[in-house]
Amino acid sequence: MTANFTVSTASVSSSASSSASPSALPDDLIPGRMPAHVAVIMDGNGRWAKQRGLPRIMGHRKGVDTLKKLLRCCRDWGIDALTAYAFSTENWGRPTREVDFLMTLFERVLRQELKEMMEEGVRIQFVGDLEALPKTLQREIDRAVIETKDNRGIRFSVATNYGGRQEILQACQAIATQVQQGQLQPADIDESLFSRHLYTSDISDPDLLIRTSGEMRISNFLLWQLAYSEFYITDTLWPDFDTDEFHQAMKAFQMRDRRFGKVDDSEKP
Repeated sequence: MTANFTVSTASVSSSASSSASPSALPDDLIPGRMPAHVAVIMDGNGRWAKQRGLPRIMGHRKGVDTLKKLLRCCRDWGIDALTAYAFSTENWGRPTREVDFLMTLFERVLRQELKEMMEEGVRIQFVGDLEALPKTLQREIDRAVIETKDNRGIRFSVATNYGGRQEILQACQAIATQVQQGQLQPADIDESLFSRHLYTSDISDPDLLIRTSGEMRISNFLLWQLAYSEFYITDTLWPDFDTDEFHQAMKAFQMRDRRFGKVDDSEKP
C-alpha cells in the first residue's frame, strides 16, 4: 500500500510542546473515583473537516492532536490506561486515498512521537490484526512497543485493524484447537481463560467508554471487554473534544452507581 501524498510534520506535532506541561486534576473531581481505564471511539473527523470545507484527511490530522492531548490529560489526572479505536477492520472499505493517508499518518506519528513518549513514560501497545498492515508501519509499531515496554507510566493501547467479532472468533479457534489437542477440557473454559486469549489479555477492562459525534453504537469495539463499562456519548466531534469535554465526561462517570448487576444493600428485600 503506497501513499500518494505527504504528511506534514508540523501538522502532527504542532501541539507537543504546549500540551506537555502537567494539568492539575479539577477540584470538583474525586481522585479515588477516577476510572482506571478509559476507552475512546474517536468519531467525527471527516464531518469536522467537511463542516470547514476541508478534505477529510485534515480532520484526521486534527484528531491526532486531540488524542495526544487526551493521553497527557489522562496521565496527569491519574488514569492508568487509555485505549483508542484508531482503525477498524471495516475501515478498509473507505476510499483508498483516505486509507493510504491513515497508514502514512500512523507511521509518521509513531516515528515522530516516540522520543516524547519515552520521556513521559508512556507504554504503548497495539491490539488488532497487525499482520494486515503495511510492512513499514509494522516496523514502526514493533520499534515503539519494544522501546516503551519497560516504561511505567500510562498504558496507551491503540486498536488498529481491530474488530471485536474477529477477536472473539480467533479466541474461540485458539481454545478449540487446545481442546482438540487434549491440552484443555471443555469444563476448563471459563471467563478468565477466554479473556487470556483476547488481544487485550494483559489489560484491564475499560471502566468508561467515550464516543464522540453523538453516535449511539459501539461499532464492533471491545465487545467482550465493555460488558460492564459505563458509556458516555457526546455530540462533540472528535477534533473538538478538548480537556473541558473530558472533564465533563469524568464528572458524569463519578455520578454513576456502578453495581455490576448487583443491588445496593438498601434495595435488598
